[in-house]
Amino acid sequence: MPFTETYQFSIININNKRSPSDPKVRDTIIAIIENFFHENQEVMLYICETGDGRQSMRRRLFEYWFNHYKKDWKISFFSSAVRDENGILNYASIILRNDNPLYRKIVREFTDTITLLNDKPEP
Repeated sequence: MPFTETYQFSIININNKRSPSDPKVRDTIIAIIENFFHENQEVMLYICETGDGRQSMRRRLFEYWFNHYKKDWKISFFSSAVRDENGILNYASIILRNDNPLYRKIVREFTDTITLLNDKPEP
């Protein structure tokens, strides 16, 4: 069975201070993603941090950045939410190049995993 590497991408505010709206942060994140996919054909996993309850805002902002600045990228972005046992929504996304030879399998496995996690039995 073919295997693909998966890398996790995180944006962490280690100071726990409100972040200023700095376009250099956006530009840096976009440059990291662009460079990663220029050099790699692997999969990137993005999970929004939930510690302060602002994960929905993070998801919207990241998706806006991704969709607005993707230029002529030949990559796809799939995002979904899973509610945990405490009722908190957790957002997870995968990003992969359109020419990944395992593209369909990766997308199907991501979708199946999200479905499985969302269909867990009630206690």
